[in-house]
Amino acid sequence: MDFDKVKLEMIGQVAVIKLNDPNTLNAIGVEMCTGFHDALTYIEDPDNGVRCVVLTGEGRGFCSGANLQGRSNVSPEEARKADRGSALETHYHPLFRKIRELKVPLITAVNGPAAGVGMSFALSGDMIYAGKSSYFMQAFRRIGLVPDGSSTWLLPRLIGLARAKELSVMGEKLPAEKALEWGMVNRVCDDDKLMDDVMTLATELADGPTVALSLIRKLYAASFDNSFEDQIHLERLCQKEAGWTEDHWEGVKAFLEKRPSKFVGR
Repeated sequence: MDFDKVKLEMIGQVAVIKLNDPNTLNAIGVEMCTGFHDALTYIEDPDNGVRCVVLTGEGRGFCSGANLQGRSNVSPEEARKADRGSALETHYHPLFRKIRELKVPLITAVNGPAAGVGMSFALSGDMIYAGKSSYFMQAFRRIGLVPDGSSTWLLPRLIGLARAKELSVMGEKLPAEKALEWGMVNRVCDDDKLMDDVMTLATELADGPTVALSLIRKLYAASFDNSFEDQIHLERLCQKEAGWTEDHWEGVKAFLEKRPSKFVGR
């Protein structure tokens, strides 16, 4: 199904979202934000049976950052009056919140440039697979802006403060192999095998204990900000919730019977 500059394809219980403006390497603007938001709303509906999400880009790029078309027509006086943060509040931040609150695993398949806010989307996955020719870039300084899309919150936690500042201040390309070395991504794949590898993983996760996987997402997201005591209390609450699921009891039964589990996502 098609949304504004976004495609959504269901492959079994896996929802594949493709940012779809290949002529701009999937530069994202308000229209694409709206389409992306609508696709996630579809995924959130339990009646649609989604148990894993894959995010990638159409064509030869993941996302080249914000769509700057039309900004060159603005006079210097108008530019100084423009609020470049307003679209973050109205369109981008709701998207990142929606991603953070997903009840199913998210895999990002980075199939080319992931620049600016596109890098933030690429790094929002629970598992991040990158093609060998892909790269990441904090491109904001190249147009006189600051990192956004949660970059300054996420990057120091992924790769440390020194490297995060280096990427942001220098605005240089970070190749996929170096991103793997730094611990920014989980796997680097041959370009022509990227989606095959991602779909193998996505199918495995979609067949997994969905509630437990959702709670794992919740726990690690909270761990950045919780105290030790707050975190172990949250683990206790999540374990209680996971223990009530059909999948927990199926997992225990399968273990005792020495057979593969048949999880149903409840």
